[in-house]
Amino acid sequence: MKIHKEGYPTILVTFLVFALLAFIANWLFPAQTYYHAVFYGILICLQIFFIRFFRVPNRSIEINENHIIAPADGEIVVIEEMIETEFFKGKRKQISIFMSPLNVHVNYAPVEGKIIYKKHNPGRFLVAWLPKSSTENESHSIVIENNKAQILVKQIAGAVARRIVCHATEQQVLSQGEEFGIIKFGSRVDLYLPLNVEVKVKIGQQVRAKKTVIAEFV
Repeated sequence: MKIHKEGYPTILVTFLVFALLAFIANWLFPAQTYYHAVFYGILICLQIFFIRFFRVPNRSIEINENHIIAPADGEIVVIEEMIETEFFKGKRKQISIFMSPLNVHVNYAPVEGKIIYKKHNPGRFLVAWLPKSSTENESHSIVIENNKAQILVKQIAGAVARRIVCHATEQQVLSQGEEFGIIKFGSRVDLYLPLNVEVKVKIGQQVRAKKTVIAEFV
């Protein structure tokens, strides 16, 4: 496991803030007590949380061109047919993965292919598990195309998540399971798939990026 490069500034800032709080507490109340230990323990736990949030686990992947793999860790909160209005302008299967602050937040390509579309969509910061967050929240979309299909992957900000990082570029060719971005703090990733794929997950299921098969081409 390693720490994502996007995490270093946040980890440094939180470390300095927590160190300052500990110094102030020690300066105001120099006589060490049980409450000091509890306070220091809370600060250490918070620092560990920020370090863990930006973790990048070492995971292998079994490449399979017939599989659409999970682009993120989290819980399946939506599986439905809907009208996708941003790119396809037609019916697609939407599968949404909600990432809590405890999940790994790095995002990976669900299939191999070329990025033919990329767009940042400004918007609101509603709670990410709400259905309308897909269309109303701040988001970043990419469309990956290969010889089987075009798949839209949408990174969506949440009530806490305020920064989406997508370092993929148009015309870039991604390998299946290759990292293309990260969302900072609780968020969501939506997949818009062709109608003829066979969905392999169910509502409420916990999925793991690069490991869980979301759907198969048939």
